[in-house]
Amino acid sequence: MKHIALLTTLLLSASLQAVEKPYDYVFFENSLMKGDYFYSQAKYTSPSWIKNARHHLPVAGSVAFTPGNSLELTYVSAPGGDWYSEIQYCPVRGNDFFREPSTLSMQVRLGEKMNAAALPNIAIRYADSTYTQYLNLRNYLKDSRPGVWHSVSIPLKDFGLNAVNDTNIKKLAAVALRPGTTDGNEYTIYLDDIELLPASLPSVSALNAPVLQEAKAYERHIDIKWIPQSKGDIKYYRVYRSFDGITYQPVAIRRPWMDRYTDFVGEVGKKAYYKVTAVDYALNESNDSQTVSATTYPMTDEQLLDMVQEANFRYYWEGAEPNSGLARENIPGRNDMIATGASGFGVMAIVAGIERGFITREEGVQRFLKITSFLEKADKYHGAVSHFIDGATGKTVAFFGPKDNGGDLVETSFLFQGLLTARQYFDQADDKEKQIRKSIDNLWKNVEWSWYKQFKDSPYLYWHWSPDQAWVINHKLIGWNETMITYLLAIMGPKYGISPEMYYSGWASQEEYAQEYRADWGRVEDGKMYTNGNTYYGENLKVGVSKGGPLFFIHYSYLGLDPHKFTDKYTNYFENNQRMTKINQRYCIENQGGYVGYGEDCWGLTASDFAWNYQAQEPMPHRDNGTMAPTGALASFPYTPDASMKALRNYYRNYGSFLWGEYGFRDAFNLTVNWVSPLFMGLNQAPVTVMVENYRTNLLWNLFMSHPDVQKGIQSIESLK
Repeated sequence: MKHIALLTTLLLSASLQAVEKPYDYVFFENSLMKGDYFYSQAKYTSPSWIKNARHHLPVAGSVAFTPGNSLELTYVSAPGGDWYSEIQYCPVRGNDFFREPSTLSMQVRLGEKMNAAALPNIAIRYADSTYTQYLNLRNYLKDSRPGVWHSVSIPLKDFGLNAVNDTNIKKLAAVALRPGTTDGNEYTIYLDDIELLPASLPSVSALNAPVLQEAKAYERHIDIKWIPQSKGDIKYYRVYRSFDGITYQPVAIRRPWMDRYTDFVGEVGKKAYYKVTAVDYALNESNDSQTVSATTYPMTDEQLLDMVQEANFRYYWEGAEPNSGLARENIPGRNDMIATGASGFGVMAIVAGIERGFITREEGVQRFLKITSFLEKADKYHGAVSHFIDGATGKTVAFFGPKDNGGDLVETSFLFQGLLTARQYFDQADDKEKQIRKSIDNLWKNVEWSWYKQFKDSPYLYWHWSPDQAWVINHKLIGWNETMITYLLAIMGPKYGISPEMYYSGWASQEEYAQEYRADWGRVEDGKMYTNGNTYYGENLKVGVSKGGPLFFIHYSYLGLDPHKFTDKYTNYFENNQRMTKINQRYCIENQGGYVGYGEDCWGLTASDFAWNYQAQEPMPHRDNGTMAPTGALASFPYTPDASMKALRNYYRNYGSFLWGEYGFRDAFNLTVNWVSPLFMGLNQAPVTVMVENYRTNLLWNLFMSHPDVQKGIQSIESLK
């Protein structure tokens, strides 16, 4: 799609202007999945050999320096042959600021009968596929004892590298290994914690033992939570588990930005005991915390829905940017940067969380007072907000590049869909809730929707406006995609609204430009007129491009807008959205691409993280590579409750060991290539909580639709039929 491609292009030239807490530049720490490690490569020419699975290095689950695994390097270096292996840097969206490094650090464990002379040579590969000079690994081992972990530290200057910092560090794409002495024998070494670090690491003489707050069991997993520490430069927390209360084994580490751990034990009726320590950069470890325990138990479908809603809600509650109370783009990612669209979705998730009892109403009130106070002071552009905002200052962050430094009308509409819903929810007469309503009303009435027409007689709204570059992006908003809510809210605007006729002249335009726009991103003629009319997999699709597109099209605009209650001259949108969902599911069941896992309980192609970037999957072979995002099926609960429940059970019970985490399901996975995202994504977590709630109680739909401006706007559009 044109707008997805645009944002992807802008992301590649992201502006790194914010001041953020730095990350470590990690090539390998742990693999979430068993089997082969996606971010690796292994190849050979006989008579040499290197153990591999699908040209990737194996994950060693039983050997690890930091739990729970390491990488196995088993090889034969023979005269006349060759082998090559590399461990690649996994790009994490928004991890853009790093400790300035001076060494390549790793943990190395030698197998039995190791000839130190046969240890590999090591280099760093650049992103342009050139290499630093190779060094012999044995020169940096203090000794060659087998069966123990050796800390290896190689100065970057030995590779010929100088002045590595945020401006050039991502040019260091992989750690490369090649044969040392070619003696024809087989050797095994294990590698763990491969990262770039400063030469002088902070050390704390006495770290405090963490204080555990709770252990809470569910059907197949147990959550433990501790109080985060501010004292000392903690590298990570180490989690220990016991099944008998006596013998403990380390099972995981968690970086300081996460103060909980989800342990997927995989069984019902399993009791486990836990304790946690803190570890600094010199690998000094604190005393143990106190012990907590819990026992897993069978759960009904309703309990599973509660569990999923609460975990996803937690992203917006515990994982929020602290100064604003709003949502981060993804976790891990930028710590201080707010994503406004994701925040709008998160606002509705918090309302659902209050109703479900995850937090009290008073806690919710305090959070919304913080949110609205922050938004009142944040940068605005004719009343609209930017896509990304710095949580400390309220200033715009041009994360998608210097052109995207102003108002983003689509993200603004996502935000206000949530704010209007909250405005209707906080209806009590006390001063705090009155203040919430007053603040939201002021923000709402001052959005100059009509400004974003660009010129007076424009039939279209435009996505962006920059204060110093005006309409440089020049992106007209044309449906069918996720932006219906933008046109609807613009029509509903109480002070600077647009005419209802723009719904048909802009969003549902029949102009040649709009036809070409749809045909361009759809790569087909189907739906280029906005209307479609074709039948796919037994479902007649009245509106939509191609086979309907990725499922976020039927989620983002309908978290508050009740599609049951919106019908234009072409279709009712609940019925149309339901058809899109069934088409998506049936495409996955047929699975013409032969992707591993696809079926009745694994479906729902949508936009998500992928191995190297963010992309949109949809039910067309040219837009499907086997990547599945749990939000696709789970945010579709109102449309396909039985099929969505099958997916939930499958994702949790069969894939939970790598897919389920502290904030619910991770963003996406691809079983065909053995990959899972390390991220929880702000745009994808909330729609699950919100749409499950709409399926169960209609809560968010009823609230949003009750707003007087919403009612008036819907009526004005429907009067044009």
